[in-house]
Amino acid sequence: MPKILYVEDDPNLGFVTKDNLEMEGYDIVHFQDGKEAWKSFSKEKYDLCLLDVMLPELDGFSLAEKIRKQNQQIPIIFLTAKSMQEDRIAGLKVGGDDYVTKPFSIEELTLRIKVFLKRKDINKVDTDTQGKWELGNYEFNYNQLSLKSENKAEQLTHREAEVLKYLCERKNEVIKRDEILTAIWGRDDYFLGRSLDVFITRLRKMLADEPRIKIENVHGIGFRFSC
Repeated sequence: MPKILYVEDDPNLGFVTKDNLEMEGYDIVHFQDGKEAWKSFSKEKYDLCLLDVMLPELDGFSLAEKIRKQNQQIPIIFLTAKSMQEDRIAGLKVGGDDYVTKPFSIEELTLRIKVFLKRKDINKVDTDTQGKWELGNYEFNYNQLSLKSENKAEQLTHREAEVLKYLCERKNEVIKRDEILTAIWGRDDYFLGRSLDVFITRLRKMLADEPRIKIENVHGIGFRFSC
């Protein structure tokens, strides 16, 4: 049974969401403040984190940063208020993989959770020769969420790995932004476009010491990846 760290300070929303997700077959550990949630994460093993942004003691962004320093691979989904649109971008910058806007339906939230947990299950399968790309001096292993060279090793988040995989599969092609968003996030909107820019910037920084690798902006269309 997948174990989820759920942090939400609204007791009513927290109770309803926890109850519904447990009926979907998840083990939900609910905290109402970030500090207590961090203590638990430091000791327990979780499969996914579901974090509200506005939390007492330790806010959701700060909690996500601490989680990312300890675990690069665990999926982090932020719950953001509709009125706080910039929170979506800020959450991705500190290591979040996706966001769900309040008010949300349990069906939508469950779908997002299933996408990430399904990917974790796929990674348990022995795929030694699959999901690997030689990128200049780097080896990108999608299944292990790793990017390695002789002198450097990066552990990618789920979203970083998915974006890089999509680029690798379409090397030297002009890729439309909306195609990437629909393929990876399942939807295309303005804030997801901003989110994509965050991940592209991260990947460029990771690969900056390999001049043969380029992620170019194609004005008004999208990107071109070459190596």
